[in-house]
Amino acid sequence: MTAAGKELRVLFEPSGRKVFVLPGTVLLEAAAQAGFILHTPCGGAGHCGKCLVRIRSGRCTPSATEEATLGAARIAEGFRLACQARVEGPLTIEIPETSLFQSQQQILTADSGEPLQVHPRVARHPLTLPSPTHGAGEISDAERLLAALPPCRLRIAALRRLPLALRQADFRVTAVVADGEVLDIEPGHDADSAYGVAFDIGSTTLVGTLVHLRTGADLAVAARVNPQTSFGDDVLSRIAKCRNEPDGLAVLQAAVLDGINRLLDELVKKTGVDRRHVYELVFAGNTTMQQIFCGISPAALGELPFVPAFREALEMHAADLGLRVNPEAKVYVFPQIGGFVGGDTVAGIVATRLDRAPTPALLVDIGTNGEIVLAAHGRLTATSVAAGPAFEGARIVNGMRATAGAIEKVLLDGDVRINVIGNARPAGLCGTGLIDAAAELLRVGALDSTGRLLHANEAPAGLEPAIRNRLIEEQGEVKFLLADGAITSSGQPLYLYQRDIRELQLANGAIRAGINILLQDAGLRPEDLGVILLAGAFGNFIRRNHARRIGMLPPIPCRQIRFVGNTASFGAKRVLLSVEEKKYAEEIVRRVEHLDLSLHAAFLEEFGRAMLLPEQDPGECAESD
Repeated sequence: MTAAGKELRVLFEPSGRKVFVLPGTVLLEAAAQAGFILHTPCGGAGHCGKCLVRIRSGRCTPSATEEATLGAARIAEGFRLACQARVEGPLTIEIPETSLFQSQQQILTADSGEPLQVHPRVARHPLTLPSPTHGAGEISDAERLLAALPPCRLRIAALRRLPLALRQADFRVTAVVADGEVLDIEPGHDADSAYGVAFDIGSTTLVGTLVHLRTGADLAVAARVNPQTSFGDDVLSRIAKCRNEPDGLAVLQAAVLDGINRLLDELVKKTGVDRRHVYELVFAGNTTMQQIFCGISPAALGELPFVPAFREALEMHAADLGLRVNPEAKVYVFPQIGGFVGGDTVAGIVATRLDRAPTPALLVDIGTNGEIVLAAHGRLTATSVAAGPAFEGARIVNGMRATAGAIEKVLLDGDVRINVIGNARPAGLCGTGLIDAAAELLRVGALDSTGRLLHANEAPAGLEPAIRNRLIEEQGEVKFLLADGAITSSGQPLYLYQRDIRELQLANGAIRAGINILLQDAGLRPEDLGVILLAGAFGNFIRRNHARRIGMLPPIPCRQIRFVGNTASFGAKRVLLSVEEKKYAEEIVRRVEHLDLSLHAAFLEEFGRAMLLPEQDPGECAESD
């Protein structure tokens, strides 16, 4: 829904997901709204051909760039480049597996794809064992089993199942082995039924991906809001709960474990997988989330010098946490870099191979807690900033999360045009819409570099009357009308308030100050960056041009700013599927230098400068941005 016009439906096959977008929206953006992050090693310039999609129904006029890259034959077959093609009417689109960033075949490195390793530590061994006979000596069931396997030990749970399993299937059994331990015994032969789940445990959301351990195939993905949000939007509120309340840690741990178990229930229901055949769970999250998940108090993270309880990876079994899978399933919790640079950041480095970038590269995960890693001159330097919950819609007067009814896109094009998630009546403003609105108001001159919304009579003479009339003064404060009550779900008008801009400036300034200090520490200028990788659920929905316009990101060309999806989830999947990736993650932690901004002398000064919005427009990105 828009202030003037109707949104268009885009249906993605074979998933059946659909979104509603404004006419003229680039397919890359529509795909991201549907939860698909496409492979764009050329940064959306249309030269690499990696973001290939196929139009199954509807009109989508090819651009000159597409015609040059794909050729007439492929264009005639309906193929388009998602970074170039624009929505003109209702569409049905097929996304090939190879176009997905988080595909089985490849993952974005600096310039090329890299095979996904499938070498899990869990293996199923179908065995036919000799049955006992008189006079054959005193050989136990356990000895009989272990003689048929590589050197390993038998866990008590497997031993308890062994005698009955052997005799149920005439001594034909399947042993499940991991890290030199027999985890389980099942009657009969079945080499295939081995599954694992990769989890991203975020402050706001939980995401789980059920994976076939032998093939590496994703079988199902599920997500839900982290139940801990009812106790506070950010990690600081949860740390405070653990510090100030005797049962605070237990309450928060129970909440996140309940959320994870509900995700597990959803995943096995979707796929029909026997939950007893889920043998490994891998978890990546920020330091606070990982410690609470493990039942380890994060209280020390609430005081200087913000010391984490552990840095190395943690291992335990599902039964230790009451997770509803095989009780003997392995649980792997990512290693951590520092107090506020956790396992999700390590997973991000693993996912993107940031340390192997041929030019200076920046990984930025934008959220309530923003993590930033710079790879340059053979060094990896990481830091974190408290961006606050503004990007999640918190502390914004009409703010909301990116769910149905949220204004997620704002354009000022003679008047206000908005895109609402789910094609619903607008109910509030989410983080991407907040950035868009500020960037557009800055562009047209209705917002100044201090972040002040101008009175209608102060705005530039050339400002369109329809936009000027939306600058409304009330009790000495200016607010901007985003949507009239005639089109909102509540029947009340939706405004962007001056205090909303201030919240955005705080979050924006923290991120840019962190980037600037990392660059200064490495002796680099912004223009020295070869690539910026935007990670995380929120980072992959922002408009690059608008992020540059408000100063969140350095003013480098948009083709050098790339979306890399949920790297915490994908890094967790890589580690789930490969013992070598586990070693790689642990090596990364030893290599990364942690820069604590709370102790950095220049941070406050840099933050103060970054609070100001750029006066100069960095220049328009390519049309696809």
